[in-house]
Amino acid sequence: MINALDRLSEWIATALSLLAGLFLVGMMCLACTNMVLRAVWVPVNGTFEMMGFMGAVVAAFSLAAAQRRKAHIAVGLLLARFPEPVRRMADAATSLGSCAFFLLAGVETWKWARFLVDTGELSESLQIIYHPFVFATSAGCFALAFVLVVDTLKTLTAGKVL
Repeated sequence: MINALDRLSEWIATALSLLAGLFLVGMMCLACTNMVLRAVWVPVNGTFEMMGFMGAVVAAFSLAAAQRRKAHIAVGLLLARFPEPVRRMADAATSLGSCAFFLLAGVETWKWARFLVDTGELSESLQIIYHPFVFATSAGCFALAFVLVVDTLKTLTAGKVL
């Protein structure tokens, strides 16, 4: 069961990181286009706004893959002195606490996106709907929470610290 969940979390993290890469390429194209057009004619309207929306999606979609690869900063100087079972429990507690935080962040971000849909709010410069970007950010938080749950289960059932 844990192996299936681990494969699913890897698939989700990979898919989201590929989408994040596409959004990052889009950001780069938009920034370059804006710089060139600013030099020869007029800048692209709403560049700053779109860069902000896409940057939020890139960051959110990258979280799960970063967690899978343990790319986040971890401080283990104090825990390194404790016995292995204590380190595993501390690692599991940390993963579970982080999971709870990102689950709450995902839920609250989802509620905000629903509020934007209900009120029909549009972005300031371009006057476009932007709740899809907020939903995407919420999905990134949920994906990270799922990866953290799987990490917790792997830590609790494994014989070594992951």
